[in-house]
Amino acid sequence: MKEFVLIFRLDCKAIEKHTAPDEIQSHLNHWQDWFRSLAADDRLARPVQHWEPKGKVVQAGNHVVTGPYSAANEPIVGLIIIKASDYQEALCVASTCPVLEFGGSIEIRMAT
Repeated sequence: MKEFVLIFRLDCKAIEKHTAPDEIQSHLNHWQDWFRSLAADDRLARPVQHWEPKGKVVQAGNHVVTGPYSAANEPIVGLIIIKASDYQEALCVASTCPVLEFGGSIEIRMAT
């Protein structure tokens, strides 16, 4: 098996503005169920970790930027490392991710 990082992107602020608290809780429950199913299928290459929504980026000239970093208004909201035989299998795993329920996206990269 190879290792793939799944990077989750989602505009959480927009979701919070337009979503009821019980819908958000239901969505978080989907995440927990999804992580449990990945663990049960021995798909997780590393334990699930929680990530802060903010961080720092060092740019050329030692310029440091703080905050969530956007690509098309979708900051990174988390990541996991999974086991899959190839990109197609990693895509199948990613296609069941709860981040897609609210219009988020998943970037997939294979470790080399």
